[in-house]
Amino acid sequence: MKTEAIVFDVKKLNLWYGENHALKDIEFKIMKNEITAIIGPSGCGKSTFVKTLNRMTDNVSIARTEGEVLYHGRNIFDEKLRVEELRTKVGMVFQKPNPFPKSIFENVVYGPRIHGIKDKKVLMEIAERSLKHAALWDEVKDRLNDNAYGLSGGQQQRLCIARCLAVEPEVILMDEPTSALDPIATNKIEDLIEDLKKDYTIVIVTHSMQQAARISDKTAFFLMGDLIEVDSTDVIFTNPRDQKTEDYITGRFG
Repeated sequence: MKTEAIVFDVKKLNLWYGENHALKDIEFKIMKNEITAIIGPSGCGKSTFVKTLNRMTDNVSIARTEGEVLYHGRNIFDEKLRVEELRTKVGMVFQKPNPFPKSIFENVVYGPRIHGIKDKKVLMEIAERSLKHAALWDEVKDRLNDNAYGLSGGQQQRLCIARCLAVEPEVILMDEPTSALDPIATNKIEDLIEDLKKDYTIVIVTHSMQQAARISDKTAFFLMGDLIEVDSTDVIFTNPRDQKTEDYITGRFG
């Protein structure tokens, strides 16, 4: 395993919300240009784990962590690490599309503007590139000044992905990005995720085992805060090592 291919190296990660021990001794490597799916029943720690990777859990006052999450060898909990810098490199797409009440164009260039880019020509180039990467450009190129709320749910989610891409992250975290979408929009997002893998490392929380089987390279199964098993998706779905994984995948609980 090449060291440079390891994007995240999670070591003995524990997280508590007050008294609730939500993540227990998680050990996990996330590799460059792979899609890693996180599966497990509701309340098992999937979303908490993914939010820890860019320190979104910092926003929860009762959350505390122990252990290390190394991002390219550097502990993200290091006091010298700027959270804004981490979140620029490790972007997040949420369960429900959350565009800002602004134009399509202003949604995409929001991050670059915050980072001080003011040149209209440069911003237009960023918007076009990001929307093309998010497979949305052809649908919106003639209406960039329209309010983003006028887009369909699936288009809004692709817009949120474009907004994430505009700041040139390396990693995209996705927390059930298709659960609020219809099957056609879901299919478009899945095609997009597979396409993005060439340039990005993707971690996706999904409640759909079919989705994990379709698009991911690796799958991790969480249960009650424990990482039960992580392996190539083929192995997890055809020959898991742990009986609990098999029971979950075959629908005995969940």
